[in-house]
Amino acid sequence: MKTMKMIDKDKLYPLLFEPIYKKVMWGGKSMGPVLGRKMPKTKQPIGESWDISDRDEDNSIVSNGPLAGASINELVSHYGKNLVGRNFRGGRFPLLVKIIDAGLRLSLQVHPDDAACKRIGGGAEPKTEMWYIINAKPGAKIIAGLKAHSTQRQFMANLNSEDIENCLQVFDSVSGDAYFINSGRIHAIGAGNLLLEIQQNSNTTYRVSDWGRVSPDGTPRELHMDQALNSIDFTDRTVCRIAGVSDSMEHNRKFPMINKCPYFRVDDLRLVESWRDSTDSSSSFHLITAIKSPVVVGLGELTTLVPKGSTCLIPACFGKYTITLQDEQETTVIKTTL
Repeated sequence: MKTMKMIDKDKLYPLLFEPIYKKVMWGGKSMGPVLGRKMPKTKQPIGESWDISDRDEDNSIVSNGPLAGASINELVSHYGKNLVGRNFRGGRFPLLVKIIDAGLRLSLQVHPDDAACKRIGGGAEPKTEMWYIINAKPGAKIIAGLKAHSTQRQFMANLNSEDIENCLQVFDSVSGDAYFINSGRIHAIGAGNLLLEIQQNSNTTYRVSDWGRVSPDGTPRELHMDQALNSIDFTDRTVCRIAGVSDSMEHNRKFPMINKCPYFRVDDLRLVESWRDSTDSSSSFHLITAIKSPVVVGLGELTTLVPKGSTCLIPACFGKYTITLQDEQETTVIKTTL
């Protein structure tokens, strides 16, 4: 394996990565036209783009600048706290960033927390995540959480019938809304949603129901009832929808969306002009996702053009930087830190 030549930490810059596309039976066709991406031609639809991933089987590769060709795992190993932040204790990059394109409704599922992982074993990893709705087709829905008066007995009794939705919180999907999906919260992404997902670096998902579907070979997909029942928090009745902002902005505004989660912090930046920021204030990397239009991120010679729908990683040691709009129209940027 070729060893990548690293650069001095003072020359680190906002990093882009090659998308890792995932073919799934429920995938959609919105990622290309909505985000302007050149999608690979496949017979099976693409439902996910893993835009930043530090997994053994899916390791993101830098696509821009002097570090092009390096994996994110190599960067984390070499730069450590300079890349991730002062609280980094080693291991993998802590977050996984995805774009989800749902042509069909995803399975009803749940992710475990730390305690559930210990009970379940088998390499289970905790996962808390958030969704930001980039685009929603008419009639698109989000399922997130149990209804206030839904009991565990009712949930189990209706699990294999259409009445299961009566036990669940179902929302009309609206562009600009966000959802906080804490581990233990039952959930599903409805057909017609294109969304940004920020999550703990985990690939543990337990399917509770796949709505009676079968795979292309005619067999139903595996369900994980024992693990799911060990993971679902039946006491959680929180409404996890975070309503987006519909008013036009006259000045730059920051709308905190998820700030009380121990795994990540997310802000919705509504920008009408350049935005100045710094990694010094958070002692963490910053992830900048361009939602509506491209932006230029960085300072001086160390800048990167971030395409619409893409995410750049600003190393923790970078310091002051500017987000510069490419046109004079209001745009939306999602900023994620630890």
